[in-house]
Amino acid sequence: MLISAKLAPLFSYAELEQFWRAADELGFHAVWNYDHFYGLGGGVADFRKDTLEGWTTLAAMATIVKRARIGCMVTGVTYRHPAVLANMATTVDHISGGRLEFGLGAAWHEAEHAGYGIDFPTAGVRIAMLDEALQVIKLLWTEDEANFDGQYYHLKDAFSNPKPVQKPHPPIVVGGTGEKKMLRVVATHADEWNAVGFDPAEWDRLNKVLDGHCEAIGRDPKQVRRGVQIFIHPDQEDQMAKQIGMLPAFEQAGCQHAVLSFYQPPTRAQLEHVAPAS
Repeated sequence: MLISAKLAPLFSYAELEQFWRAADELGFHAVWNYDHFYGLGGGVADFRKDTLEGWTTLAAMATIVKRARIGCMVTGVTYRHPAVLANMATTVDHISGGRLEFGLGAAWHEAEHAGYGIDFPTAGVRIAMLDEALQVIKLLWTEDEANFDGQYYHLKDAFSNPKPVQKPHPPIVVGGTGEKKMLRVVATHADEWNAVGFDPAEWDRLNKVLDGHCEAIGRDPKQVRRGVQIFIHPDQEDQMAKQIGMLPAFEQAGCQHAVLSFYQPPTRAQLEHVAPAS
């Protein structure tokens, strides 16, 4: 099982840089951040927590991390037009020398949308937007001129140059758990699926649902890497041990990639303890 490390940009830049360097040095498969404008936590007061923007910090990460892959888990589809996002991602892919993992999801944080005046349609509409956005982005990454006439997005003789370093494009990681619509989008577009993993048995059930969607559209389920995101509080040793202890059950269920998402910057010793080489 691949092991990656994630730290949201809720801390000082110096703390983020220290985490990125340590994770890279310790052999983690990838280093991740997230895409939110409000700090996440247990209440409205947490929204005021300092939060650095995800994609600009990802560009900075690309210059610091020299070996591991990098990515944003996951970008909210509602926050940026997909043509703008396609250009941003290409730029980060070039900065990193072709190490970008492109994470995208349907977005869920309603308070951010309300605060910034960003439309927050129903979950079904957001998933449909995600489906169209992935079509648009792949066209811009691979075609000399792209045309698209969808319900939510439109391209007319559009071009996006340069193309990404990775061919045909950076791996697409879609995060989500909706059984009927979201997992069908995963089956259609994703190179990797990532789901929040609170329970290995539930992850296993959803994994089998994804297999069914792949088979229904004629895609080999093995073409989609299976991943899980595990949330860890390094300041709570028992919680951290419990979460790490679930990894064998996820692996037995077919999980190929675990992303350890830290709520606080871990110590070097804590990172060493969960690093792939340890």
